[in-house]
Parts: sequence; C-alpha cells; structure tokens
Amino acid sequence: MSQAHPYTTLISATNLQQNAQNPNWIIVDCRHDLMDPNAGRIAYDAGHIPEARFANLDRDLSGAKQAADGSFKGRHPLPQQDALIAALRGWGINDDTQVIAYDGQGGMYAARLWWLLRSIGHASVAVLDGGLAAWQAAGQGLTTAEPKPAPGGISAKSPLTTSVSAHDVLINLTNLRRTIVDARAPDRFRGENETIDPVGGHIPGAKNRFFKDNLQADGRFKPGHQLHEEFGALISEPQTAVMQCGSGVTACHNLLALEIAGLHGAALYPGSWSEWCSDATRPVAKGA
Repeated sequence: MSQAHPYTTLISATNLQQNAQNPNWIIVDCRHDLMDPNAGRIAYDAGHIPEARFANLDRDLSGAKQAADGSFKGRHPLPQQDALIAALRGWGINDDTQVIAYDGQGGMYAARLWWLLRSIGHASVAVLDGGLAAWQAAGQGLTTAEPKPAPGGISAKSPLTTSVSAHDVLINLTNLRRTIVDARAPDRFRGENETIDPVGGHIPGAKNRFFKDNLQADGRFKPGHQLHEEFGALISEPQTAVMQCGSGVTACHNLLALEIAGLHGAALYPGSWSEWCSDATRPVAKGA
C-alpha cells in the first residue's frame, strides 16, 4: 500500500497537507450542483487544491440513464465498470494509490467517488473531512493550474460494497428482511417541496436519515461513537440495511457515516427514488 495505514474513511486537512506532495497520493475534486451541472467545473477552474483532478458527477461518476430494455435507471446510475476504471486511470490512479476525494458540499459528492472506488475493491480512499472549507481554514491555498497526470493502471478487485436492485426493494415490501434508509431531506421524504423528481414521496416502510445529519456545525463528520448511536436507533443490523436517496449519490454519504461508525455491510440502492418513482406500478408513501 502507499502507506502503512491507508486512509479508508476520512482524512483531516492537516494530514492531507502533510502528504499532499506524495506522488502516490491522488486528490480528486468532486464539486457539483444538481441544479447546475456546470457549477462544479466552473468552481474547479476558479480554484482548487493543488494537483487535484476534476471528477464530473454526470460524466465520470454516473452511467447511462436508460437500461437495455428502455427502462429508466435513475438520474445517476452507477457507471459501467470499464468506464469507471478508464476515468480512474486517466487521473493517474494505480492499485496502490491513496485517493482523497473532496467537494464543497459536506462530502455529498466526494462520498460517491469513495463508494465507487470501494465497489472495485480499492480500500485506500478517503473523503477530506470538512471539504474545501476545511482546507482553506487550515491556511492552505488553491491553484487554477490543472495537473497533467501520467496514466494509471488501477484494476478491479473483489468489491468492498454491495448493492440492490429495484426488484430487490420491491420484494422487500413483502418479506421485510431489509431496513430501507432514505438520505433525502425530511420534506422531500414526506413528499413535500419535490423539485427534482416527477413524483413526491418515499418507498413504503423506508426510514429517513437526512445525510446532513451526519455532520457537525463546522461541516466535519460527527465522531464515530455518535454516528453509531444515531444509526443504531434506525437499523438493527447493518448487513440488512439499504441506503438510498434521490439518485444514489447522498446515500453514499450515509454509507460513509456507517463505515466511520464501525457499522459495516449496508447496501446501496443505486437507482433510489428517481428510479423507483419512474414506474407507476411501484407503490409510493407520503408523510412522515
């Protein structure tokens, strides 16, 4: 590995600064805005952490929205594995690279890259705790220079993640073997103020854990013991829990929080609400 004890969940701005010149560390800027897909790249061009590459949520961290049968897979389906690996190699990532993902939105997009790397068996990936604001608060500067990395050679290994399909979630409505946890804001969960997806509401039986509740007032994650206590009130066994959101992005934030809490094994429903509500035959619940 790139160091004796790789970073696998979070890294502080101070620890990143101390290792930022390590050639085997790759920093990836994941800033994005769901309502303005160009905002992340504009922000990156205006100033980013030195040597950071830019990852576009729609192009690099998501795949085609239509399945082979023409059905809608959600707003941000998982990318095909070969396309993901091509993007990672383009950023210079190898099998032994320590990857650091950051954004300016509390980790909501950086956690997606964290999960995707784990999905191909790459454990040495961490999210910058507090994001770009923490980096700047630590007195570190930004640059407008874009690096030109040498191609990397990362390869897929046994996944460190699990995922479920819409069919799995539908079956669960009958057997109730899994606990579904929705990471969206409480009003959208209740079916109110829905401005992104065509239908408001949530998957019947789902519980609500707004991803921003994983954070402290300063934008850094809550300590592991606190996350353990809060998630423990929602789920009995992490291995039977499924994290979802609007399109499979902020659900990864809850999965990161679970990992920080030492609650391992929860699955991601990548299609999430955007896929679920696209089929009128699937039931919808509203209210708290």
